Amino acid sequence: MWYVLIGIPGLEALHTWISIPICFMYIVAVTGNIFLVFLIMTERSLHEPMYLFLSMLALADLLLSTATVPKMLAIFWFHSSDISFCGCVSQMFFIHFIFVAESAILLAMAFDRYVAICYPLKYTTILTSTVIGKIGIAALVRSLLICCPFIFLINRLLYCGRKILPHSYCEHMGIARLACDNININIIYGLTMALLSTGLDVVLIVMSYMMILHTVFQIPSWTARLKALNTCASHICVILIFYTPAFFSFFAHRFGGETIPRHIHILVANLYVVVPPMLNPIIYGVKTKQIQNRVVLIFSSVITSC
Repeated sequence: MWYVLIGIPGLEALHTWISIPICFMYIVAVTGNIFLVFLIMTERSLHEPMYLFLSMLALADLLLSTATVPKMLAIFWFHSSDISFCGCVSQMFFIHFIFVAESAILLAMAFDRYVAICYPLKYTTILTSTVIGKIGIAALVRSLLICCPFIFLINRLLYCGRKILPHSYCEHMGIARLACDNININIIYGLTMALLSTGLDVVLIVMSYMMILHTVFQIPSWTARLKALNTCASHICVILIFYTPAFFSFFAHRFGGETIPRHIHILVANLYVVVPPMLNPIIYGVKTKQIQNRVVLIFSSVITSC
């Protein structure tokens, strides 16, 4: 069985123009995240918990954009809209898997900032390399446990010929709505898992920052307060960039009805898989002095050798 991904419904005439910024953002995202992972892995001075978590985030961003954008551009440029049922389900699984894992990584980064600011003397003893590795494995296992049932829930449905997916990539509810069966279980499971995984992550991140703020405002020096808060600035920016379009797409898709035009849903969903992966390396590169210094040193060495 084959499906047809039609891209952005209602904006088919603009596909070529829309593809230009998406392609540019994808190139920047791939280049930036590969460079960031390479920099953190090769520079021993960056083998600290915050940067190791950042390398996990960069890898997740790289995989998320690569799982979606190449097919999206094939639709926009070459009208290559066909995708097999197995290919569609595989893409759906990887998108949801990476999203849940990335949310867990952002939670781990919030925990890192909490320990660094609230328990600075215990920072290196709490967040050891072993603990960081276990956190990474836990994030992957949690994503696997949450996302594997999606495959079963999609495969159990009876399909009766509807093949048009009004989207640029495959996602759980988009496929489920093509079925002739009752999809209430799919809706309930998707909503429940979103609230218990991503929703819970957001709650825990907010709690972490509430405790961070409580600790910071007990510091007598305003200079020290600002310095402590500045270490969180990059992470807060990344959180807002990651969760804002994600929650917009999630709730608009389920409760937006006819209030929000379909092409707005799809356009935001398309931008979501390229904008955060593009901006995250830039934000950390601009806001993190250690990364700036290593980048300047590398480019200076390259220029000198030339």
